[in-house]
Amino acid sequence: MSDVDLRREGAVFVLTMNAGENRFNRPFLTALNEALDTVEASDGPAALVTTGGTEKFYSNGLDLAWLAGDGQREGAAFVGDVMRFLGRLMAFTVPTVAAVNGHAFAAGAMMALAHDFRVMRSDRGFMCLNEIDIRIPLAPGMTALVKSRLPRATLRDMVLTGARIGGDDARARGIVDEAAAASEVVPHAVTRAAALAEKDRATYGALKRGLYGETLAVLAAGSLGDFTAR
Repeated sequence: MSDVDLRREGAVFVLTMNAGENRFNRPFLTALNEALDTVEASDGPAALVTTGGTEKFYSNGLDLAWLAGDGQREGAAFVGDVMRFLGRLMAFTVPTVAAVNGHAFAAGAMMALAHDFRVMRSDRGFMCLNEIDIRIPLAPGMTALVKSRLPRATLRDMVLTGARIGGDDARARGIVDEAAAASEVVPHAVTRAAALAEKDRATYGALKRGLYGETLAVLAAGSLGDFTAR
């Protein structure tokens, strides 16, 4: 099974992440970018839904074991590439919906937040920015992304306490747009995406660049700031 599966349901591309905890390492990031390439190269109406291949994980963030081992030589360059991927997803020219069907931690939560809309499982799984507990400060692009997406009090609580927030609470606190039963997360995300798939790509992309230009610039720079993977 490949790290990423991409199928099409009418106008909606459904990207399923199949790499276990779906942690970001070089092969996984390459597979994600290749899937986005395929969506971008498509013609006609389109939208994108991403989800995890198991009920336990959407994405658990950076693969710190890989960064300390096989990926050690890439280090800062790789983390910069992850931020550029998040920026690419945030600025994507077709509508995007994250179907958060399991845990979304750290960079995995940021990936969900980079989408236009989010549907989260209501009964199990947490959205969490746990950098405070793993002792890794956010890089500037990561900070810009979460600041642009989260209400101020929610941002404070998630970043400074590492709070683990379930689907219903995430909906109430403005983190996700909808909480649904496990079996309904992907169907609801596909329905949301399909309703927007006819939007003109050029206009949609231009509007997103206008809304999020400052955040996108910081993500594109890929600066690490105080970030250190311990």
